[in-house]
Amino acid sequence: MGWRRVVLGGVAAVALGVAAAAAIYAERVLPQQDGTLAAPGLAAPVRIERDADGVPTLHATSLRDAAYALGVVHAQDRLWQLETHRRIGAGRLAEAFGAGALDTDRFLRALAVRRAATAQWAALKGEARELLEAYAQGVNGVQRNLRARPPEFVILGLQTEDWTPIDSLAWAIMMAWDLGGNWSSELLRLQLAQTLSVERIAELMPPVPGDQRPATADYAALYRSLNLDGRTRTAFGRLPALAPESGVEGVGSNNWVLAGSHTTTGTPLLANDPHLKLSAPALWYLVRIEVPGLKLAGVTMPGLPLVVLGQSADLAWGFTNTGPDVQDLYLERVDPADPGRVQSPEGWTPIESTTEIIKVKGRPDVPVTVRRTRHGPVISDAGIADTVLGPKERPAYLLALRWTALDADFDAVTPAIGMQRARSVDEFVAASRGWVAPMQNMVVADRGGRIGFVAPGRVPVRGPHHDLHGKAPAPGWDARYDWTGWVPADETPREFDPARGWIATANQRIVDAAYPHFLGSDWAAPYRQQRIEQVLTARPRHSLDDLAALQADIKSLAVEPLLPWLRKARPAHPLLPVVAAEIESFDGTMDAGRIAPLIFWSWARQLTLGVFSDEVGETLLPRTLGTRSFRDALEGVLARNDSWWCDDKRTPAVETCEQQNTRALGRALDELELRYGADPSNWIWGRAHQARSEHRPFSRVPVLKDLFELRTPVGGDTYTVNVSRVSLRPDATTGELFLDEHGPSMRALYDLGDPARSRVMFSSGQSGIVFSPRYRSFVKPWAAVQYRPLWSAAPPAATLQLVPAALRP
Repeated sequence: MGWRRVVLGGVAAVALGVAAAAAIYAERVLPQQDGTLAAPGLAAPVRIERDADGVPTLHATSLRDAAYALGVVHAQDRLWQLETHRRIGAGRLAEAFGAGALDTDRFLRALAVRRAATAQWAALKGEARELLEAYAQGVNGVQRNLRARPPEFVILGLQTEDWTPIDSLAWAIMMAWDLGGNWSSELLRLQLAQTLSVERIAELMPPVPGDQRPATADYAALYRSLNLDGRTRTAFGRLPALAPESGVEGVGSNNWVLAGSHTTTGTPLLANDPHLKLSAPALWYLVRIEVPGLKLAGVTMPGLPLVVLGQSADLAWGFTNTGPDVQDLYLERVDPADPGRVQSPEGWTPIESTTEIIKVKGRPDVPVTVRRTRHGPVISDAGIADTVLGPKERPAYLLALRWTALDADFDAVTPAIGMQRARSVDEFVAASRGWVAPMQNMVVADRGGRIGFVAPGRVPVRGPHHDLHGKAPAPGWDARYDWTGWVPADETPREFDPARGWIATANQRIVDAAYPHFLGSDWAAPYRQQRIEQVLTARPRHSLDDLAALQADIKSLAVEPLLPWLRKARPAHPLLPVVAAEIESFDGTMDAGRIAPLIFWSWARQLTLGVFSDEVGETLLPRTLGTRSFRDALEGVLARNDSWWCDDKRTPAVETCEQQNTRALGRALDELELRYGADPSNWIWGRAHQARSEHRPFSRVPVLKDLFELRTPVGGDTYTVNVSRVSLRPDATTGELFLDEHGPSMRALYDLGDPARSRVMFSSGQSGIVFSPRYRSFVKPWAAVQYRPLWSAAPPAATLQLVPAALRP
């Protein structure tokens, strides 16, 4: 028995040693928040005061030193997030994560994000350049003196690298990508045109009500005339699956601003909740900045030296996505005699070509050819053509992307600096004039009582003979499809001090038929905007608490057009009598604790698949459901009782919409019974519809997922003001349906009369270090639509002094 005691004692000693080492590591990896820290490159001392939630106030003598200090706190709390941002912008994910990320790297290299950022850095001048350099010095000062690397670095065996201004600019491009993409809709039309007429495609991807969409040429006939074969279309169509998400339905935002005549305080109130992909940690980081003549509070984005959304002593501002068409795809015809040339209006012209090396963890390096035509990067060089066409088969066409955010004069920083410094609505609008991308609906209010809205951004003008209007890939050799200029900066949409007393945007169509310029036609469904307007017009004056209640609103107006169809579905299913009362009493309130929302969305998904699968394709439709729900198309089909769409062309019988409706509910009840059991009382919306904040990359590692990923049940849906996008595509890892991965990543309410009442919350916590209690401290209050003060009068919980030090060689 003695040997057993020895072995057990040894095991216990090892376990204690491991636990002690883990405890020491967990303490050392947390940032220094008190005392003094040497800061090479800092011009003057900076004081960083953190409150109980870890929100820092940066006291600096210049905006340049404040940018340095912002780099410090970002690196202290979000170093791994900065690392992922750097690798995304550079197309270097496979180097850290292995071969599974190789296709994404290929796409990012083909998109040429870092090359564009390098050109933009070369062209940048003035204060923007100074702030980016100072921010990078702050990040690097922390990285070079780490007591312990964050756990992601340790687990993956990675070392830190110096941050550069080019990394910041590349991340700005990627944020514009996230918010500004209709390229995938162009590709979808290209694929659909193989089997559907342009008229049917317009029914599947209809304009929003009242939209004045220009007549589009018959691009289906165009592609047939070009002999654009199915394999090439398949190769092009795979690109969205490889690219970082962009233009996803439900990725938008809400904002509204009320004049003092419509508030209980007599001064303006402003609300904003940007809808972005949920991540762990969140994209946002709260900060307060105080420099002589300027006080700022709001959310920053690690990687950029700016308060992106927030409030100063004089005004507050909030953004939503405008959604203009600033991306066009071009088919580039390859010279049959020379694959290094494509056709242009002047004849055959050479393609710019370079070779880059992608490092792959655990594998040999992969060389990739990156090319560019006169329109922009050849995104079909993402490495997929060989998979479909064969390695020796030359494609007849390439696919190039023209996009405003890749232009060398794209400056994401200078306009933002001016907006931070603005002291009035007029000054804010003047500063926004140089904004390029992503185009945003900016609402603003100042202490003088003025309110306004402006949508700055660079929007291309397409000539009068451009008959595709950016809706589908155009022949790159035909000059009529080239952009001819820009919408004048002073003629983008705007409004000031309207008589109604408020302004609101929710990604809806923001211009009427009288507006002289074509901005685009891929607007969000108007349901959130309609609900906001319902609430704002329901009473003459609103308090800040009223605006908080509106941000929490989960009434989905999108249910109303479809609910009569759900109620009349009568499948022969044993559970229908059990849930019939829930369906009958459902009014579109997407309560996380209710059964009806889950039944509704399961039925809507099954009906969408039943109606559209035969025409769209049994492979293409489920894949596309990851980015769009086709709710608008389904509403149109049911409103017309359209037998052409409702008939399943794979069967000899002719199905009606009523038959599709009944079968869809039957399949939905089968699905819910299989997933959640035979007792419908367990079919709770919040059980299926959970807000998942993904961690890169450990959400995909089962043994680490529960530690790093953040989850919480939520109500709402894609169309509620308190938005929580419903994914209709099964999750690739877990197979779950109806997850919410895009939502109000941050909520803020600003009081212009009493800033102390301004409040804010975002979806994770200040820290990106999983061992910190601040890693997930905001999750529950965020889900409950609760807030914390934006400004704080409480004594600091910790104070760190940054002291200038000589730069190391």
